[in-house]
Amino acid sequence: MAQIPNLDNSPLNLTSIRDHSQKELIIILKNIRGKKCLVIDPTLGGSLSLIVQTALLKEHGVELRHLNPEPVQTECTKIVYLVRTQIDLMKFICSHIHNDISKGLQREYYLYFVPRRAVVCEKILEDEKIHNLLTIGEYPLYVVPIDEDELSFELDSAYKECLVDGDTTSIWHIAKALHKLESSFGVIPNVRAKGKASVRVADILNRMQAEEPVNSSDMGMPEIDTLILLDREVDMVTPMCSQLTYEGLLDEFLHVNNGAVELDASIMGGQQEGKKMKVPLNSSDKLFKEIRDLNFEVVVQVLRQKATSMKQDYTEMSSTKLNFMQNQTVSELKDFVKKLNSLPEMTRHINLAQHLSTFTSKPSFLGRLDMEHTVVEAESYDICFEYIEEMIHKQEPLVNVLRLLILFSITNSELLHSYGFEHMGTLNNLEKAGLLRKQESKSNWLTIKRALQLVVEDTDTANPNDISYVFSGYAPLSIRLVQHAIRYGWQLICLLTWMLLRGDELLDAVKGMSFLFSVSFTAQCHICGLYKITWAQRYQVPRTHFAGFSELPDNSGRDEFKDNIASLGLLILNSCLALLSAFARSSSLDTLQGASNNMENFVLFKVHSHELVGDGRRSLVLVVFIGGVTFAEISALRFLSAQEGMAYDVIVGTTKIVNGRTLIETFVEKLG
Repeated sequence: MAQIPNLDNSPLNLTSIRDHSQKELIIILKNIRGKKCLVIDPTLGGSLSLIVQTALLKEHGVELRHLNPEPVQTECTKIVYLVRTQIDLMKFICSHIHNDISKGLQREYYLYFVPRRAVVCEKILEDEKIHNLLTIGEYPLYVVPIDEDELSFELDSAYKECLVDGDTTSIWHIAKALHKLESSFGVIPNVRAKGKASVRVADILNRMQAEEPVNSSDMGMPEIDTLILLDREVDMVTPMCSQLTYEGLLDEFLHVNNGAVELDASIMGGQQEGKKMKVPLNSSDKLFKEIRDLNFEVVVQVLRQKATSMKQDYTEMSSTKLNFMQNQTVSELKDFVKKLNSLPEMTRHINLAQHLSTFTSKPSFLGRLDMEHTVVEAESYDICFEYIEEMIHKQEPLVNVLRLLILFSITNSELLHSYGFEHMGTLNNLEKAGLLRKQESKSNWLTIKRALQLVVEDTDTANPNDISYVFSGYAPLSIRLVQHAIRYGWQLICLLTWMLLRGDELLDAVKGMSFLFSVSFTAQCHICGLYKITWAQRYQVPRTHFAGFSELPDNSGRDEFKDNIASLGLLILNSCLALLSAFARSSSLDTLQGASNNMENFVLFKVHSHELVGDGRRSLVLVVFIGGVTFAEISALRFLSAQEGMAYDVIVGTTKIVNGRTLIETFVEKLG
């Protein structure tokens, strides 16, 4: 099993979550006396490796096996299955028990569902007439700490299940996980949601609190101040782009799974060809913690500088060893020994970086990056289409082609002829999820890109001042939304996004529309209309902040309005920022209740604007991605949290850490 990460430096007591999950598993095993064989769902292996060490399981008389169709080979008479609620796994278990019965084996069987039992699974056991042979229970593993600022709900297929299958079980699981967090750390006072799934999670979380209220009277102030829920569906551009941070590239090419990569030992300097080894990647590795979020081209420079410095120190010590030892202070000697102790980490990451360079230096990778940037910048689409056609003609892996196609969000009829009709199910799934669609109208990407400044020219990856460094010039839309949500609340993004994406509706409703901004530092006031706005008068904001509003016409033609919606959006964005800065120090912003279709499923629950909590510590924001998050996005959030003036610590929660390839693979469905 992989190395369990050290969570001592987490802004939240994640160690208590891990210890509680470990304790619950040990209790299950202790209640089954004697030696037992623990047969686990293979997809749970990585999760359990972050909860409990193999040595501890052996102390409790456990033999470990992975569940597969083959009969369990063990001398133990007690078999304990630990599985997710999947129909195919139930069939494996039924097959095992029938095989044991046919051989006359006398065994006791225990089945524990993760995180809770399901009627459909138990129905299969009943149909196979083995339900009465099993002792059935639950192992409520809803959340797994991956690192000191990362939590995973380990729901690999949540995105596809919700959008394609219509199965919203994962929505309930996420809400339950969050409710368990509230039970440990207090009820989260501020909840913001964007996207249909996020709104449902927020609603279920509220109902859970009403039905099973958390007794917060003994807890004091809540440790998590704000919860931001964000659907992956809100931003599918970001995961389709190739990540350029060190950790992101490791995931792109080597697949980071539960804080470790598995690769040939020869890559890490081992002598045995073909032997696999696991390399842990978490914040317990100090060098990795330092470089994980850097752009890869900077990582190479950092490693080179550290290696050169260490070599110079060692050479100096070797050449004049006696003088070196006599002339150095104890503190200097201690620093030198520290450098020597970090040599294994240096060697590990130099080997990994060297291996990554074999991929990143390939013309195919560099060409793909160029195409991705061209798509994101919304320029020269013809060149991109030609590039995709060339990929198809070369019969490149279908997932690679789909990844670039989804970036365009179009369909290509040539795809089926080239790859075969057995992939029709995959394309149908992607269309159901809204990832591939016919280009029936002009895309709004250009408008969104400009309004939220998603493309940043001349990005300095070595000394970044914006989150765009993680993609060398593209700022992830999801993190830009979170950035504004943390600083200003959803109202601004809500207004702007609706204006940008719903131009027709805005024009129809503009004369009678009013937006309510309830502000508790002076008085409550209504802002009516969009063309004649008197925010400067109401909030004593200098009139220069609103230059241009008085010149806006009272009425505009529909076509003319739509053509200029981007510039209007930018104007309102800048003006809103000026307005918000005028009352940024106010104690609260009142609640906007309920979800509105016209507001693109934005919901704001129980929101109060503050940065430092009562005891002076930094506010803690939990950002939850429903449908998966990339390492590059996590790096961008860490970058935001570390910026001067951003008085927030951030913890990321997700259904699963993904990249473009792993996300698309959940939709892959072969026919025949």
